[in-house]
Amino acid sequence: MTQLTERPTGLELLQAVFDGHLPPPGVAPLLGMEGVSAEVGRVVFALDPTHEHTNPLGTVHGGILATLLDSAMTCAVFTSLPAGTTTTTVELSVRYVKAAQPGGQRLLAEGGVVHLGRRLATAEGRVTGPDGTLYATANTTCMLLEEPS
Repeated sequence: MTQLTERPTGLELLQAVFDGHLPPPGVAPLLGMEGVSAEVGRVVFALDPTHEHTNPLGTVHGGILATLLDSAMTCAVFTSLPAGTTTTTVELSVRYVKAAQPGGQRLLAEGGVVHLGRRLATAEGRVTGPDGTLYATANTTCMLLEEPS
């Protein structure tokens, strides 16, 4: 794996992960999440839900959708940040619209920045199928943090 030599911006770091130059964070291989695209203020993750993602009712667990949404929205904020700044979720609100089924359609989680301030940022997200079916929407507030030198 290639290491970045300078302190990267959020977008540069995330693109290096999505391109395979840096390893993904542990949650991605654990859940089977894939980075689809990253640009300033917008990120898309994908997941092919399997039986391992289900709740006792046999549908995709809401926590899986919440994790997809949190990842997409927080990473969207991260892509908007300069080198030396990172972010963390302070609030997450998810609304479930339709149950997702395992072994069905690939789920796409898209996150986009709504507001980027000096200390806080907000973003919104949605999980859809490739046919446009909406499964969940969300909003988040993220705190912006200076990384130690």
